[in-house]
Amino acid sequence: RGIILPSDFIPIAEETGLILQIGAWVLREACRQLQRWHEAGHRDIAMAVNLSARQVSQPGFADSVARVLADTGLAARALDLEITESLLMQPSDDNLAPLTQLSEMGIQLSVDDFGTGYSSLSYLRRFPIHALKIDQSFVRGIGQNTNDMAIVTAIIAMARSLNLKVLAEGVETDQQAAFLAAHGCVRGQGYYYSKPVEAAACAVLLEKQA
Repeated sequence: RGIILPSDFIPIAEETGLILQIGAWVLREACRQLQRWHEAGHRDIAMAVNLSARQVSQPGFADSVARVLADTGLAARALDLEITESLLMQPSDDNLAPLTQLSEMGIQLSVDDFGTGYSSLSYLRRFPIHALKIDQSFVRGIGQNTNDMAIVTAIIAMARSLNLKVLAEGVETDQQAAFLAAHGCVRGQGYYYSKPVEAAACAVLLEKQA
């Protein structure tokens, strides 16, 4: 079938429980690859890896992440783990404790697709979060939908007031990038910067920017 999008296979993996094995493999491979790039001289870059709520709640999850870092030689500060906003809606010792442990190790924690869920903002204070990622559905509306633009500026302002970093997802145009920068969001991901590429092609891009 060729390339299968995450939106097609992740729900099935979640339902069957295979997300635990997939998530463990992805984390290890991401850390290995990033360490290779660091050894090639690109020591300032970090790697973001999505986590499933089922991974976080697994006993000993934080310890397993620590083992991956030790095995690959990657510094904790270079790893950014992204959790879903739905996890903020379920504050319990099962997820608060491992996330706190990961944060204390020096790992960055981000909330992915922020703005699409129904989490209480008070939970942002309880979780050891370092960054919010504005969902692409709002970024897509920049220049077209005043409500989306208002939500984007509100999230940026809220992140600032909470001393959190903020990153925009799905940036595809000059207009979107300029609007975000003008409102204080200087980090982004999307086709405006690059389409998804394999590791070898990414290494070439890194060399060009060095």
